[in-house]
Amino acid sequence: MELSEIREKIDAVDDQLLDLFLQRMDLSEEVAAYKNEHHLPILNKERERAILAKVTEKSGEKERYAYHLFSTLFELARSRQAELIDAPTRVGAQIKAALADMNEVFPQTGLVACQGVEGANSQVACDRLLPRGNIVYVKTFQAVVSAVESGLCRFGVLPIENSSNGSVRAVYELLQDHNLTIVRSTRLCIRHELLALPGVKMGDITEIYSHEQAIGQCSKFLNSLNGVRVIPCDNTAAAAKMVAERGDRHVAAISSHPCAALYGLETVSDEIQDSDNNYTRFFCVSKDPVIYAGANRISLIIACDNKPGALYEILSKLAALGINMTKLESCPVTGRNFEFIFFLELEASVQEPGVLAMLEELERSCAGFHFLGNYAEV
Repeated sequence: MELSEIREKIDAVDDQLLDLFLQRMDLSEEVAAYKNEHHLPILNKERERAILAKVTEKSGEKERYAYHLFSTLFELARSRQAELIDAPTRVGAQIKAALADMNEVFPQTGLVACQGVEGANSQVACDRLLPRGNIVYVKTFQAVVSAVESGLCRFGVLPIENSSNGSVRAVYELLQDHNLTIVRSTRLCIRHELLALPGVKMGDITEIYSHEQAIGQCSKFLNSLNGVRVIPCDNTAAAAKMVAERGDRHVAAISSHPCAALYGLETVSDEIQDSDNNYTRFFCVSKDPVIYAGANRISLIIACDNKPGALYEILSKLAALGINMTKLESCPVTGRNFEFIFFLELEASVQEPGVLAMLEELERSCAGFHFLGNYAEV
């Protein structure tokens, strides 16, 4: 048989498949109406498991492919049913409340909590996110969260990840443990320099202070030094301020060029970071669930059952809607052996068709689900 003839037969089969698929989706809508009327859950795992067992038994050596085909059909049917069913969910209520102010433009002013001191990268991020904001400096990431939760500050700014040194795990844990909403994000190009008192040479330095993230981003340079102690501190700007205040010509700080001018220091070396492509992302968080105009990113925390295909089932819900996932990162659950949660970032808006229903279905089907926010990056 010629290839063209084979393809003609495939086209004919595809036409039948499409017709049968549309019939099946129509029947799924009838099922959704019945479940809605009788307050039944969307997922009927027992029935799906029985159908998959029958399908694999009938499929012979192609059972693996048949299994995935029908699993995808179930996923699409559940996604459609989720759009039609009125069962309340926490994320649905949260998003609907936030959408009340959807047309509101992100403010340019307000009290914002920032970890560090003047000159810190977090302060630069604050200025970019809220150009006319009033910054309240605090010592720790936990203090940023507390300032927002208590109502002292309307917003808080936290570093979330660096292109060279990875995620800031402490911030992820705070997002997991507290009910904050991400309302904006930004990314800064980070340039580290070694700063010391005027006239200090490289050979004079015996101690270097900086934040642990900056230390990690300059690891190659630091590993090349002999007889120099590297000491972590609260942040890079605090390190520069401490060097200036101590007046010790044997100490230096990994900090930024603006901090040199701010604290009366000089650059000993400006070629110390591992990569010139060094960016840090920052989240702006608030206590209230707000979605501002232009929001096009969604962040989630999910937990799934520890079984084969569990994560695939979750990701297939995104694929069914054509949603691009820009981040997937696992994080161990504190106090539990080899149990993980996942942080997801999606390119989507809750106003797009099917997205809210998809999030509600994720909440229903995941062992754990936390909607962190729908926001724009600037």
